[in-house]
Amino acid sequence: MPGRPASHEVSVVRVLPLDPGDAWDLVVDVRHHARWIPLTRVDAPPPGLGAQVVAVSGPFARHGAPGLVDRMRISRFSPPVGDASGVAVFTKQGPLLLGEARIEVAGAGPGRSRVTWSERVHLAGPLPAAVTGRLLAPVLRGMLRFALARAVLEVAGATNRRRRA
Repeated sequence: MPGRPASHEVSVVRVLPLDPGDAWDLVVDVRHHARWIPLTRVDAPPPGLGAQVVAVSGPFARHGAPGLVDRMRISRFSPPVGDASGVAVFTKQGPLLLGEARIEVAGAGPGRSRVTWSERVHLAGPLPAAVTGRLLAPVLRGMLRFALARAVLEVAGATNRRRRA
């Protein structure tokens, strides 16, 4: 990010058994993320450029209790078209987390998509972004792995239910 020291980036890649358009619709719509990220609620409109997202995480956040607030704005929203990858960028606006999250969706063969979810996030405050980014990296990596693994399981379960019907 211009004018800020680079913070530590984490990235996780998973292949979903969906075409790129369907994978995009699933993973870029942060309203789905609450199903995949424990202890988190998400308040957001349908995804699109400029959309404001608020995620709140904490022990009782899903029941309306306060928690860690993560405010984001979708600053790039380019769905996949043809062979071109789709990219969505969520700019973190504080009050505690700054940086950005990026979700890229690319074709990975017939009926398959490669989803890359990256986060370059640091804590607001007096400590250097590089330091707090390194501290957050293991937690973010675990959250990304868990969320995308749950997305894969969700899609696989839906596919199996359609086959049995």
